[in-house]
Amino acid sequence: MAMTVGQDVENAESEVMAAINTTPLVDVMLVLLIIFLITIPVVIQQVPVNLPKERNVPTQTKPENIVIAINKDGDVFWNMEYMRDSKALFDKLKKVAILVPQPEVHIRADEDTRYESVGRVVATLQRASILKIGFITEPPARTLAGE
Repeated sequence: MAMTVGQDVENAESEVMAAINTTPLVDVMLVLLIIFLITIPVVIQQVPVNLPKERNVPTQTKPENIVIAINKDGDVFWNMEYMRDSKALFDKLKKVAILVPQPEVHIRADEDTRYESVGRVVATLQRASILKIGFITEPPARTLAGE
């Protein structure tokens, strides 16, 4: 059995083709590593802001403050007076908006009130040019450290 030169070349080429050339793979991985090293600090950077601290400030009840209450059915009350619709509320707010100094408006909403009802009242306050709007909430229940 004599082998010819052509068969030797074919066997040599098949051996070369069987080995994986890792040079392009290493090149691609190095390029990806460089890209990640450059872009990660840009993604991690944040705008420096001072976030508000949690605090519970008691409501400063002044006679000129207006309390708007919203019950769970979406009914709106000006102090204790029922407002039949947004137009009636808007008309009263326009009269108050021109006072100097402008009184604060505090919104008290039942926890089961739909967000839509509260949003409608806030939109009416903005349309009437009321500048100071506050929300009255219950403070969280305090627990003793031993419990």
